[in-house]
Amino acid sequence: MRVALVNPHWDFTNSIYFGCRSAHLPLELGYCKTLLEQAGHEVLLLDGALMNEDHASLAGRIHGFAPAMTVIATAPSYLFWRCAQPELRVPRDLLAVLGARGGMTVAVGPHGSATPRAALTKLGCDVVVRGECEEVVASLACAGGPERVPSVAFRRGSDVVSNGDVAAARFTDMPALRWPDEWIARHTHHHHRFGSPVQGFGAEVEASRGCPYTCSFCAKLDFRDSYRRRDLAPLLEEIDVLIRQDARYIYFIDEIFLPQRPLLEALRDRNVEYGVQTRIDLWKPDMLDLLGQSGCVSVEAGVESLTEEGRAQLDKKCRLSTDELAERLIRARKTIPFVQANLLAVADDDRALVDAWRERLGAAQVWANDPVPLYPYPSSPEYHEMWGAPDDVAWERAHAHYLAQFSRFSDIQDEQPMALEQLEACCQRR
Repeated sequence: MRVALVNPHWDFTNSIYFGCRSAHLPLELGYCKTLLEQAGHEVLLLDGALMNEDHASLAGRIHGFAPAMTVIATAPSYLFWRCAQPELRVPRDLLAVLGARGGMTVAVGPHGSATPRAALTKLGCDVVVRGECEEVVASLACAGGPERVPSVAFRRGSDVVSNGDVAAARFTDMPALRWPDEWIARHTHHHHRFGSPVQGFGAEVEASRGCPYTCSFCAKLDFRDSYRRRDLAPLLEEIDVLIRQDARYIYFIDEIFLPQRPLLEALRDRNVEYGVQTRIDLWKPDMLDLLGQSGCVSVEAGVESLTEEGRAQLDKKCRLSTDELAERLIRARKTIPFVQANLLAVADDDRALVDAWRERLGAAQVWANDPVPLYPYPSSPEYHEMWGAPDDVAWERAHAHYLAQFSRFSDIQDEQPMALEQLEACCQRR
Protein backbone atom coordinates (compact mmCIF):
# COMPACT_ATOMS: atom_id res chain seq x y z
CA MET A 1 0.00 0.00 0.00
CA ARG A 2 1.07 3.58 -0.64
CA VAL A 3 0.79 5.68 2.52
CA ALA A 4 1.25 9.44 2.89
CA LEU A 5 2.20 10.75 6.35
CA VAL A 6 1.66 14.47 6.75
CA ASN A 7 2.43 17.09 9.37
CA PRO A 8 0.38 20.20 8.47
CA HIS A 9 1.57 23.78 8.11
CA TRP A 10 0.68 25.01 11.59
CA ASP A 11 -0.94 28.33 12.49
CA PHE A 12 -1.70 29.22 16.12
CA THR A 13 -3.22 32.67 15.68
CA ASN A 14 -5.52 33.50 18.64
CA SER A 15 -4.92 30.04 20.11
CA ILE A 16 -4.28 29.28 23.79
CA TYR A 17 -1.50 26.94 22.58
CA PHE A 18 1.29 26.75 25.21
CA GLY A 19 3.85 24.87 23.13
CA CYS A 20 6.75 26.21 21.13
CA ARG A 21 5.67 27.55 17.72
CA SER A 22 8.86 26.66 15.88
CA ALA A 23 8.96 23.53 13.70
CA HIS A 24 10.01 20.25 15.34
CA LEU A 25 10.61 16.78 13.98
CA PRO A 26 7.30 14.84 13.79
CA LEU A 27 8.59 11.81 15.71
CA GLU A 28 5.29 9.93 15.65
CA LEU A 29 5.21 10.11 11.85
CA GLY A 30 8.87 9.08 11.70
CA TYR A 31 8.08 5.96 13.72
CA CYS A 32 5.07 5.26 11.49
CA LYS A 33 7.28 5.48 8.41
CA THR A 34 9.81 3.07 9.88
CA LEU A 35 7.23 0.43 10.79
CA LEU A 36 5.34 0.82 7.51
CA GLU A 37 8.48 0.35 5.42
CA GLN A 38 9.47 -2.66 7.51
CA ALA A 39 6.08 -4.15 6.54
CA GLY A 40 6.73 -3.50 2.84
CA HIS A 41 4.62 -0.37 2.29
CA GLU A 42 5.68 2.61 0.17
CA VAL A 43 5.69 5.82 2.22
CA LEU A 44 5.70 9.56 1.48
CA LEU A 45 6.54 11.67 4.56
CA LEU A 46 5.76 15.40 4.36
CA ASP A 47 6.18 18.18 6.92
CA GLY A 48 4.47 21.44 6.03
CA ALA A 49 5.80 23.20 9.12
CA LEU A 50 9.47 22.28 8.80
CA MET A 51 9.61 22.65 5.02
CA ASN A 52 7.31 25.71 4.94
CA GLU A 53 4.82 24.17 2.51
CA ASP A 54 1.24 25.40 2.51
CA HIS A 55 -1.71 23.06 2.35
CA ALA A 56 -2.24 23.49 -1.37
CA SER A 57 1.34 22.39 -2.01
CA LEU A 58 1.05 19.47 0.40
CA ALA A 59 -2.23 18.36 -1.18
CA GLY A 60 -0.68 18.50 -4.62
CA ARG A 61 2.23 16.31 -3.59
CA ILE A 62 -0.09 13.84 -1.89
CA HIS A 63 -2.25 13.68 -5.02
CA GLY A 64 0.82 13.03 -7.18
CA PHE A 65 1.83 10.17 -4.89
CA ALA A 66 -1.67 8.63 -5.19
CA PRO A 67 -1.81 7.04 -1.73
CA ALA A 68 -4.37 4.50 -0.61
CA MET A 69 -4.13 6.03 2.89
CA THR A 70 -3.19 9.48 4.17
CA VAL A 71 -2.31 10.03 7.83
CA ILE A 72 -2.50 13.57 9.23
CA ALA A 73 -1.26 14.70 12.65
CA THR A 74 -3.60 16.82 14.78
CA ALA A 75 -0.79 18.13 17.02
CA PRO A 76 2.70 19.38 16.11
CA SER A 77 4.87 16.44 17.19
CA TYR A 78 4.62 13.99 20.12
CA LEU A 79 6.44 16.67 22.10
CA PHE A 80 3.20 18.63 22.38
CA TRP A 81 0.50 15.98 22.68
CA ARG A 82 0.15 16.83 26.38
CA CYS A 83 -0.32 20.56 25.69
CA ALA A 84 -1.78 20.51 22.17
CA GLN A 85 -3.76 23.35 20.69
CA PRO A 86 -7.43 22.56 21.42
CA GLU A 87 -8.66 23.59 17.97
CA LEU A 88 -8.63 21.34 14.90
CA ARG A 89 -8.83 24.06 12.26
CA VAL A 90 -5.37 23.40 10.77
CA PRO A 91 -5.71 19.64 10.09
CA ARG A 92 -9.32 20.24 9.01
CA ASP A 93 -8.15 22.83 6.47
CA LEU A 94 -5.57 20.42 5.08
CA LEU A 95 -8.19 17.67 4.76
CA ALA A 96 -10.58 20.09 3.04
CA VAL A 97 -7.91 21.14 0.53
CA LEU A 98 -6.96 17.51 -0.06
CA GLY A 99 -10.55 16.38 -0.67
CA ALA A 100 -10.92 12.84 -1.95
CA ARG A 101 -7.35 12.63 -3.32
CA GLY A 102 -5.75 10.98 -0.28
CA GLY A 103 -7.48 7.62 -0.12
CA MET A 104 -8.55 6.58 3.39
CA THR A 105 -7.87 9.57 5.67
CA VAL A 106 -6.59 8.89 9.18
CA ALA A 107 -6.04 11.41 12.00
CA VAL A 108 -3.51 10.76 14.76
CA GLY A 109 -3.14 12.86 17.88
CA PRO A 110 -4.53 13.68 21.31
CA HIS A 111 -7.89 14.91 20.03
CA GLY A 112 -9.03 11.61 18.54
CA SER A 113 -7.50 9.77 21.48
CA ALA A 114 -9.64 11.60 24.06
CA THR A 115 -12.75 12.46 22.03
CA PRO A 116 -12.91 10.20 18.95
CA ARG A 117 -16.48 11.01 17.90
CA ALA A 118 -15.92 14.76 18.08
CA ALA A 119 -12.61 14.49 16.20
CA LEU A 120 -14.18 12.39 13.44
CA THR A 121 -17.01 14.88 13.06
CA LYS A 122 -14.93 18.04 13.11
CA LEU A 123 -12.25 16.72 10.76
CA GLY A 124 -14.49 14.79 8.39
CA CYS A 125 -11.82 12.07 8.14
CA ASP A 126 -12.44 8.33 7.81
CA VAL A 127 -10.57 7.06 10.88
CA VAL A 128 -9.01 8.40 14.07
CA VAL A 129 -6.36 6.52 16.02
CA ARG A 130 -6.90 6.33 19.76
CA GLY A 131 -3.63 6.54 21.66
CA GLU A 132 -0.06 6.10 20.47
CA CYS A 133 -0.25 5.77 16.74
CA GLU A 134 2.77 4.11 15.11
CA GLU A 135 1.82 0.45 15.50
CA VAL A 136 -1.86 1.18 14.83
CA VAL A 137 -1.08 2.98 11.57
CA ALA A 138 0.99 -0.01 10.41
CA SER A 139 -1.92 -2.31 11.28
CA LEU A 140 -4.36 -0.13 9.32
CA ALA A 141 -2.14 -0.31 6.24
CA CYS A 142 -1.76 -4.08 6.49
CA ALA A 143 -5.48 -4.60 7.06
CA GLY A 144 -6.57 -2.15 4.37
CA GLY A 145 -9.29 -0.74 6.61
CA PRO A 146 -10.32 -0.15 10.24
CA GLU A 147 -12.89 -2.90 10.87
CA ARG A 148 -10.53 -5.39 12.53
CA VAL A 149 -7.89 -2.98 13.82
CA PRO A 150 -7.84 -2.20 17.55
CA SER A 151 -7.55 1.32 18.99
CA VAL A 152 -9.32 3.13 16.16
CA ALA A 153 -12.67 4.86 15.75
CA PHE A 154 -14.55 5.16 12.47
CA ARG A 155 -18.04 5.67 11.07
CA ARG A 156 -20.28 2.83 10.11
CA GLY A 157 -23.35 4.46 8.60
CA SER A 158 -24.61 7.02 11.11
CA ASP A 159 -22.85 5.31 14.02
CA VAL A 160 -19.31 5.72 15.33
CA VAL A 161 -17.52 2.46 16.09
CA SER A 162 -14.63 2.45 18.55
CA ASN A 163 -12.50 -0.69 18.58
CA GLY A 164 -10.90 -1.56 21.90
CA ASP A 165 -8.90 0.60 24.27
CA VAL A 166 -6.41 3.35 23.55
CA ALA A 167 -3.10 2.09 22.18
CA ALA A 168 0.18 1.97 24.10
CA ALA A 169 3.07 1.07 21.81
CA ARG A 170 5.81 -1.31 22.92
CA PHE A 171 8.29 1.47 22.04
CA THR A 172 11.29 0.01 23.90
CA ASP A 173 12.77 -1.58 20.78
CA MET A 174 11.82 1.18 18.33
CA PRO A 175 14.51 1.31 15.61
CA ALA A 176 16.67 4.37 15.05
CA LEU A 177 14.93 7.08 13.07
CA ARG A 178 16.62 8.64 10.06
CA TRP A 179 15.61 12.04 8.74
CA PRO A 180 16.41 13.55 5.31
CA ASP A 181 19.52 15.72 5.30
CA GLU A 182 17.47 18.65 3.99
CA TRP A 183 15.12 18.39 6.96
CA ILE A 184 17.94 18.61 9.50
CA ALA A 185 19.55 21.43 7.51
CA ARG A 186 16.32 23.42 7.95
CA HIS A 187 16.03 22.59 11.65
CA THR A 188 17.93 25.59 12.99
CA HIS A 189 15.73 25.79 16.10
CA HIS A 190 17.22 24.58 19.39
CA HIS A 191 14.17 23.82 21.51
CA HIS A 192 14.10 25.35 25.00
CA ARG A 193 17.69 26.55 24.74
CA PHE A 194 18.58 29.87 26.35
CA GLY A 195 21.77 31.53 27.51
CA SER A 196 24.31 29.45 25.58
CA PRO A 197 25.69 29.78 22.03
CA VAL A 198 23.72 28.09 19.26
CA GLN A 199 25.89 26.05 16.90
CA GLY A 200 24.87 23.48 14.32
CA PHE A 201 21.36 22.23 13.73
CA GLY A 202 18.78 21.06 16.24
CA ALA A 203 16.72 17.88 16.49
CA GLU A 204 14.31 16.05 18.78
CA VAL A 205 14.83 12.54 20.14
CA GLU A 206 12.84 10.26 22.45
CA ALA A 207 14.70 8.22 25.10
CA SER A 208 11.65 7.21 27.14
CA ARG A 209 7.90 7.47 26.93
CA GLY A 210 5.27 8.04 29.57
CA CYS A 211 5.61 8.94 33.23
CA PRO A 212 5.22 6.93 36.45
CA TYR A 213 3.45 9.85 38.13
CA THR A 214 -0.19 10.97 37.83
CA CYS A 215 -0.10 14.73 38.40
CA SER A 216 -3.61 16.16 38.15
CA PHE A 217 -2.81 18.69 35.42
CA CYS A 218 -0.98 16.35 33.02
CA ALA A 219 -2.89 15.28 29.90
CA LYS A 220 -1.76 11.68 29.55
CA LEU A 221 -4.66 9.39 30.47
CA ASP A 222 -5.33 8.54 26.81
CA PHE A 223 -1.77 8.38 25.44
CA ARG A 224 1.90 8.28 26.49
CA ASP A 225 0.96 7.18 30.00
CA SER A 226 2.89 4.17 31.34
CA TYR A 227 6.65 4.68 31.61
CA ARG A 228 8.86 2.82 29.12
CA ARG A 229 12.59 3.26 28.48
CA ARG A 230 13.97 2.85 24.98
CA ASP A 231 16.77 0.39 24.31
CA LEU A 232 20.08 2.21 24.41
CA ALA A 233 21.60 0.83 21.19
CA PRO A 234 19.01 2.18 18.68
CA LEU A 235 18.74 5.43 20.65
CA LEU A 236 22.47 6.07 20.39
CA GLU A 237 22.46 4.99 16.74
CA GLU A 238 19.79 7.63 16.06
CA ILE A 239 21.79 10.29 17.89
CA ASP A 240 24.99 9.37 16.02
CA VAL A 241 23.23 9.76 12.67
CA LEU A 242 22.01 13.21 13.73
CA ILE A 243 25.53 14.19 14.77
CA ARG A 244 26.82 13.15 11.33
CA GLN A 245 24.14 15.45 9.87
CA ASP A 246 25.68 18.30 11.91
CA ALA A 247 23.02 18.37 14.60
CA ARG A 248 24.80 19.80 17.62
CA TYR A 249 21.79 20.07 19.94
CA ILE A 250 19.06 17.54 20.63
CA TYR A 251 16.02 17.90 22.83
CA PHE A 252 14.72 14.81 24.58
CA ILE A 253 10.95 15.01 24.31
CA ASP A 254 10.49 12.51 27.17
CA GLU A 255 7.63 13.39 29.50
CA ILE A 256 10.12 12.92 32.31
CA PHE A 257 13.85 12.46 31.68
CA LEU A 258 14.83 10.19 34.56
CA PRO A 259 18.42 9.62 35.76
CA GLN A 260 20.06 6.94 33.63
CA ARG A 261 23.82 6.68 34.12
CA PRO A 262 24.62 4.57 31.00
CA LEU A 263 22.89 7.12 28.73
CA LEU A 264 24.56 10.11 30.40
CA GLU A 265 27.98 8.48 30.16
CA ALA A 266 27.39 7.67 26.48
CA LEU A 267 26.34 11.26 25.78
CA ARG A 268 29.43 12.57 27.58
CA ASP A 269 31.54 10.87 24.90
CA ARG A 270 29.64 12.48 22.01
CA ASN A 271 29.93 15.89 20.39
CA VAL A 272 26.39 16.99 21.16
CA GLU A 273 24.55 19.18 23.67
CA TYR A 274 21.00 18.59 24.77
CA GLY A 275 17.99 19.73 26.77
CA VAL A 276 15.49 17.85 28.95
CA GLN A 277 12.36 18.21 31.03
CA THR A 278 12.37 16.43 34.37
CA ARG A 279 11.55 16.52 38.08
CA ILE A 280 14.44 17.91 40.07
CA ASP A 281 13.43 15.95 43.19
CA LEU A 282 14.39 12.70 41.42
CA TRP A 283 18.03 13.72 40.89
CA LYS A 284 20.75 13.28 43.50
CA PRO A 285 23.53 15.89 43.46
CA ASP A 286 26.13 13.59 41.89
CA MET A 287 23.77 12.68 39.06
CA LEU A 288 23.02 16.37 38.47
CA ASP A 289 26.75 16.92 38.12
CA LEU A 290 26.96 14.09 35.58
CA LEU A 291 23.95 15.55 33.73
CA GLY A 292 25.86 18.79 33.18
CA GLN A 293 29.14 17.01 32.38
CA SER A 294 27.41 14.90 29.72
CA GLY A 295 26.39 17.91 27.63
CA CYS A 296 23.05 19.01 29.09
CA VAL A 297 22.66 22.77 28.61
CA SER A 298 18.96 23.18 29.38
CA VAL A 299 16.72 21.75 32.11
CA GLU A 300 13.02 22.48 32.56
CA ALA A 301 12.13 21.19 36.01
CA GLY A 302 8.51 20.84 37.03
CA VAL A 303 8.04 22.39 40.47
CA GLU A 304 4.50 23.69 39.82
CA SER A 305 3.64 24.87 43.39
CA LEU A 306 5.77 26.36 46.17
CA THR A 307 3.83 24.83 49.06
CA GLU A 308 3.58 21.24 50.12
CA GLU A 309 -0.19 21.67 50.18
CA GLY A 310 -0.21 22.98 46.61
CA ARG A 311 1.96 20.13 45.36
CA ALA A 312 -0.28 17.65 47.15
CA GLN A 313 -3.32 19.26 45.52
CA LEU A 314 -1.66 18.63 42.17
CA ASP A 315 -0.84 15.05 43.24
CA LYS A 316 2.87 15.65 42.65
CA LYS A 317 4.08 13.16 45.30
CA CYS A 318 7.18 15.32 45.66
CA ARG A 319 10.02 13.95 47.80
CA LEU A 320 11.59 17.28 48.76
CA SER A 321 10.60 20.44 50.64
CA THR A 322 10.44 23.77 48.81
CA ASP A 323 13.84 24.78 50.23
CA GLU A 324 15.34 21.46 49.15
CA LEU A 325 13.92 21.93 45.64
CA ALA A 326 15.62 25.33 45.47
CA GLU A 327 18.93 23.85 46.63
CA ARG A 328 18.73 21.08 44.02
CA LEU A 329 17.96 23.61 41.24
CA ILE A 330 20.87 25.79 42.30
CA ARG A 331 23.15 22.73 42.34
CA ALA A 332 22.06 21.91 38.76
CA ARG A 333 22.88 25.45 37.65
CA LYS A 334 26.54 24.98 38.64
CA THR A 335 27.10 22.75 35.59
CA ILE A 336 24.08 23.47 33.35
CA PRO A 337 23.84 26.88 31.61
CA PHE A 338 20.04 27.17 31.75
CA VAL A 339 17.84 25.80 34.53
CA GLN A 340 14.14 26.62 34.75
CA ALA A 341 11.75 25.94 37.61
CA ASN A 342 8.35 25.57 35.99
CA LEU A 343 5.52 27.08 38.07
CA LEU A 344 1.77 26.80 37.63
CA ALA A 345 -0.92 29.14 38.94
CA VAL A 346 -2.23 27.32 42.01
CA ALA A 347 -5.10 29.03 43.84
CA ASP A 348 -3.65 28.95 47.36
CA ASP A 349 -0.07 29.94 46.53
CA ASP A 350 0.84 33.28 48.09
CA ARG A 351 1.98 35.88 45.55
CA ALA A 352 4.58 37.33 47.89
CA LEU A 353 6.02 33.83 48.46
CA VAL A 354 6.18 33.24 44.72
CA ASP A 355 7.91 36.57 44.08
CA ALA A 356 10.44 36.01 46.87
CA TRP A 357 11.24 32.48 45.69
CA ARG A 358 11.67 33.61 42.10
CA GLU A 359 13.99 36.38 43.29
CA ARG A 360 16.04 33.92 45.36
CA LEU A 361 16.47 31.59 42.41
CA GLY A 362 17.16 34.47 40.05
CA ALA A 363 20.06 35.55 42.24
CA ALA A 364 21.53 32.07 41.64
CA GLN A 365 20.85 32.39 37.87
CA VAL A 366 17.96 29.89 37.94
CA TRP A 367 14.89 31.11 36.12
CA ALA A 368 11.47 30.50 37.64
CA ASN A 369 8.66 31.53 35.31
CA ASP A 370 5.71 33.68 36.31
CA PRO A 371 3.10 31.02 37.21
CA VAL A 372 0.94 30.12 34.22
CA PRO A 373 -2.76 29.17 34.42
CA LEU A 374 -3.85 25.58 34.07
CA TYR A 375 -5.86 24.37 31.08
CA PRO A 376 -8.03 21.36 31.99
CA TYR A 377 -7.20 19.12 29.01
CA PRO A 378 -9.75 16.32 28.47
CA SER A 379 -7.02 13.71 28.99
CA SER A 380 -6.00 15.09 32.39
CA PRO A 381 -7.12 13.80 35.80
CA GLU A 382 -8.21 17.37 36.56
CA TYR A 383 -10.78 17.30 33.76
CA HIS A 384 -12.13 13.94 34.91
CA GLU A 385 -12.37 15.23 38.48
CA MET A 386 -14.31 18.32 37.39
CA TRP A 387 -16.63 16.89 34.73
CA GLY A 388 -16.20 13.13 34.43
CA ALA A 389 -15.25 11.25 31.28
CA PRO A 390 -14.84 13.48 28.20
CA ASP A 391 -17.83 13.71 25.88
CA ASP A 392 -18.31 15.27 22.44
CA VAL A 393 -18.06 18.84 23.80
CA ALA A 394 -15.16 18.21 26.19
CA TRP A 395 -12.75 20.56 24.43
CA GLU A 396 -15.38 23.32 24.23
CA ARG A 397 -16.14 22.90 27.95
CA ALA A 398 -12.48 23.02 28.95
CA HIS A 399 -11.80 25.99 26.70
CA ALA A 400 -14.75 28.04 27.95
CA HIS A 401 -13.76 27.30 31.56
CA TYR A 402 -10.19 28.40 30.92
CA LEU A 403 -11.17 31.65 29.21
CA ALA A 404 -13.64 32.48 31.98
CA GLN A 405 -11.12 31.80 34.77
CA PHE A 406 -8.22 33.94 33.60
CA SER A 407 -7.72 37.44 32.24
CA ARG A 408 -3.97 37.02 31.65
CA PHE A 409 -2.40 33.97 30.11
CA SER A 410 1.07 32.62 29.38
CA ASP A 411 3.99 34.72 28.19
CA ILE A 412 3.85 33.33 24.64
CA GLN A 413 0.18 34.21 24.13
CA ASP A 414 0.60 37.60 22.49
CA GLU A 415 -2.97 37.69 21.23
CA GLN A 416 -6.23 37.35 23.11
CA PRO A 417 -7.34 33.72 22.75
CA MET A 418 -10.61 33.16 20.92
CA ALA A 419 -13.48 30.86 21.83
CA LEU A 420 -13.09 27.37 20.42
CA GLU A 421 -16.19 27.71 18.24
CA GLN A 422 -14.60 30.72 16.53
CA LEU A 423 -11.27 28.97 16.06
CA GLU A 424 -12.99 25.93 14.56
CA ALA A 425 -15.36 27.78 12.25
CA CYS A 426 -14.02 25.73 9.32
CA CYS A 427 -14.71 22.42 11.06
CA GLN A 428 -17.75 20.27 10.52
CA ARG A 429 -20.29 20.27 13.34
CA ARG A 430 -22.60 17.72 14.85
